[in-house]
Amino acid sequence: MMLTMTLAQVGGAIPIARLGKNLPLSMFLKLLVAIRTLALFSIAICAVNEVSFPWLIVLAAVAGLVNGAASGYLRAVLNHLAPASRWPRALGIAATLNELTFVLAPVAASGLGSVSPPFAVFVLAAVGAVPALLVPNTGSTPVVGVHGPKSSVLSPSIFLWLVCAAAGGAAVAAIEIGAVALALNFGYEPTLAIVFTVPLCMASVAGGIWVSVRNRMATRKTVLAQLLFLTLGSALAALNLSVTTTVVGTVLMGSVLAPLATYYSLILDTLAPPQQRPEVFALLRTANATGVIFISAMLTAASLSMALIVVTGLMVIATFAVAIASARR
Repeated sequence: MMLTMTLAQVGGAIPIARLGKNLPLSMFLKLLVAIRTLALFSIAICAVNEVSFPWLIVLAAVAGLVNGAASGYLRAVLNHLAPASRWPRALGIAATLNELTFVLAPVAASGLGSVSPPFAVFVLAAVGAVPALLVPNTGSTPVVGVHGPKSSVLSPSIFLWLVCAAAGGAAVAAIEIGAVALALNFGYEPTLAIVFTVPLCMASVAGGIWVSVRNRMATRKTVLAQLLFLTLGSALAALNLSVTTTVVGTVLMGSVLAPLATYYSLILDTLAPPQQRPEVFALLRTANATGVIFISAMLTAASLSMALIVVTGLMVIATFAVAIASARR
């Protein structure tokens, strides 16, 4: 179900985003969130009534199909809710809340699931519907009514940052998904996987707070340094020297997650034509999901050590690409 949902998100990001060009941004966002919520509610209801499992997979695909586009439109709506001078702070807060959600949501799901798994899905689906209720009517014009220079949604400059997002997503997912394997590798119980995931998340929260307080778009040199930190952290984890070095690596990775995510969002906002911003922001979410899919496949087909080596290589390539692009610039 998770694989189907993620693949549907990747495949539906651009087509679904383009369907909303004739509607106001906030209206289409609410529609997408409503569809996702309805699909998740249906999963809970079908599970209670013991409906055939393939139907659950179909409903999971529906929920995933609109998820990438919803993320893209949510980011596009932000442009109408806050002045440009406060976008770094808003995005930093969003990144911080995202990491807190990553830590707390599994705990909530586990607790609610002990009562009833369908009840857990129902409650979390209801929580996921909150954006549709909170996002105000911005009065923004439909995307099709926004004029700008025509260009490809995947120009070389946009593609560069999408590659960085995918490589970073894969590197972080290798720790998050492979945390249990890391714990077993060092002779710990599986429950002690939190030794690696909690420092990663806490460092990410700290990075988000730093971005929010600073409220400034990073320079290209700063971004390059942050990419080097992410690469170094991934390399320390791949070396498999000790628990301490691995935790240090996860902290290095986590500390730059929010700053990099904020920069990717801000730089793509300047690079994307106004009428294609929802699509580009949807692609940013899709790039991250693609990295997660890739590392999941790697962990299935090969060892954790090999997966960490591969993602470190990807980060090296992405960092060099940014360095070369910066030098040419």
